[in-house]
Amino acid sequence: MNEFLTRAPFDLYELSLFRLVAELGSFTKAGQKAGLGQSAITRQIRGMEEQLGVALFERTTRQVNLSSAGRLLYEKSTPILAATEATLKQLREEFHLVPQTLRIGVARSIGLAYYPGFFFAFRKRQPAVQLQVVQLTSREILEAVEARTLDAGLLSPPRRMSGALAVTHRFDDEFTLVVPPDSKLPRDLASASVRTLRKLLAGERWLLIDPQGETGRALRHWLAGQDWPIEPAMELDSFDVIVNLVALGLGVSLVPHRVLALYGERRKIRRITLRPCFTRELAVVVRKNRQHPEPLASFIESVLF
Repeated sequence: MNEFLTRAPFDLYELSLFRLVAELGSFTKAGQKAGLGQSAITRQIRGMEEQLGVALFERTTRQVNLSSAGRLLYEKSTPILAATEATLKQLREEFHLVPQTLRIGVARSIGLAYYPGFFFAFRKRQPAVQLQVVQLTSREILEAVEARTLDAGLLSPPRRMSGALAVTHRFDDEFTLVVPPDSKLPRDLASASVRTLRKLLAGERWLLIDPQGETGRALRHWLAGQDWPIEPAMELDSFDVIVNLVALGLGVSLVPHRVLALYGERRKIRRITLRPCFTRELAVVVRKNRQHPEPLASFIESVLF
């Protein structure tokens, strides 16, 4: 048994992908239905064939057919997967298995003030579902969603994404200028043009979001377009941290105005509206499936920006 476990040529997930390719006759179509790229599902099948030492498919430029070995595996795997599904159903019914788990990645540049909109309605609709929430970079989230280690991601999406991923929600997120309460700026200044602020803030210490993420890159591109070159004194990956540092008098910054919902006491930080203002896009990203399983479909429907 130990030898089998360490040398098993495939698992149930890979077996399911194999059957999907066999039924659809296409790696591309199977990948789309499974939420994977064509190259990813091809690697999975090739790994099975290498471990087994036989070809499971006969490939041509136009079609994919089962080989003799593939037909045997397909035939024998039918009762295996059917028995597995029946067993899991019986276990859930008789022993009340642990709740389903939904794995969500949230970009580090998204503040805590956004979380109620992401999760509150879902928790009311699906109280038995466990949520696993991790904070990662946008790139890490996209890779994890494509690799199926996350079910969905909340992030600022790049212009180009893998064909295996899809956006279900989009939201424009406007930024505002924040300065310490004792800033030298005129006390009655509630909004100002970029041109005016360039002069008023000359010599100030700037705290900016990390340029390695999509938000940081887009913000610097916008600043360059406004002819506003800024050399930050500090670069951080969290707007919540940036706002707190500004409140302590360590510098000024541009942050999403919604992040400030957690900072109701205006005397601790000053907000100034920019004309024009920088806007980023936030989105919900999932694998590109024709039909999303529960509870993911419920989560997608519940998200509020």
